[in-house]
Amino acid sequence: MAVNTYKAMQVIRPGDLQLVELEVPTPGIDEALIRVEACGICGADAGAIEGLEAGLKLPRTPGHEVVGRIVALGAASTRWQIGQRVGVGRLGGHCNACEQCRRGHFNLCQDQPVVGSSQDGGYAQMMIARVTGLVAIPDVLGSVDAAPLLCAGIATFNALRKSGALAGDLVAVHGIGGLGHLALQYARRMGLRVAAIGRGADIEAQALELGAHCYIDSQAQDPVARLKSLGGAQVILTTITDSAAVSPLMGALAPQGTLLVVGVGREPLSIMPGALVGGERTVRGTITGTPYESEKTLDFSVMADVRARIETMPLERAWEAYQRVRSGEVQFRMVLTMNDA
Repeated sequence: MAVNTYKAMQVIRPGDLQLVELEVPTPGIDEALIRVEACGICGADAGAIEGLEAGLKLPRTPGHEVVGRIVALGAASTRWQIGQRVGVGRLGGHCNACEQCRRGHFNLCQDQPVVGSSQDGGYAQMMIARVTGLVAIPDVLGSVDAAPLLCAGIATFNALRKSGALAGDLVAVHGIGGLGHLALQYARRMGLRVAAIGRGADIEAQALELGAHCYIDSQAQDPVARLKSLGGAQVILTTITDSAAVSPLMGALAPQGTLLVVGVGREPLSIMPGALVGGERTVRGTITGTPYESEKTLDFSVMADVRARIETMPLERAWEAYQRVRSGEVQFRMVLTMNDA
């Protein structure tokens, strides 16, 4: 590879992910150029790879769980240093100018790129990022371990922090996959009483090992009845995209309980108003978080020894790795590494 080029996996057309060689870009005034060390594969990458997102412009480099080192900085980037290890998540950096930014709601910024969708992401040896989207990576956390925490980690950690659940409350984690296996760890270490809801008896041992106090096999028993028998859940954190399976869980919430949605399904939820009004229950969605909150996620993960369970593949095998993620066979996160590209 020539010194002024780098390798990247680009979506050339829907369903066609190819290894290409591109010219190394120069960062803009408020940007950083990152030499990528690791990039996680997320189920949301399908939007770009399969061409499912409205307004998607191709070619596009996917990937939004990115960790690497800064190799160049724009003139306005005074907080960061060349050689510093940083991460970038799904939200590519707030604008500091829109109404939501003025309110301090940086994760709700109305003018920020979506990494891997509206801007090129981390399936590449190099990547440009807004400095407002950068996350400092703790020295004790390896790049491969850090990558999934920038999406699956913050999505579940932040959701639980915002849920209102207190130590000892019953919290159910619905779906024990890439998001759910982290949610179980976070919930247990936050002092919550944790129920895991999954499909099949084969995952019970893993769910208990990850932190669940009890496991509910939705194929063998009614999750609503079981949670009711435990007193009702203060929070049900659902990580799956099957809205038909999520909707009935409202009946398992305790009064003033919250159904917390982090899995984005394509069908509407179906919820009876009486379930909301009668017990003052709530349905709430959360969207990852700010770079500051990502750093809190990483710090807590180090302190409490929370780690994603990870498989790795080199960049050039990204299509194979993506297919493994889509098949549901990966346990539980896939991370691309750049050393062999």
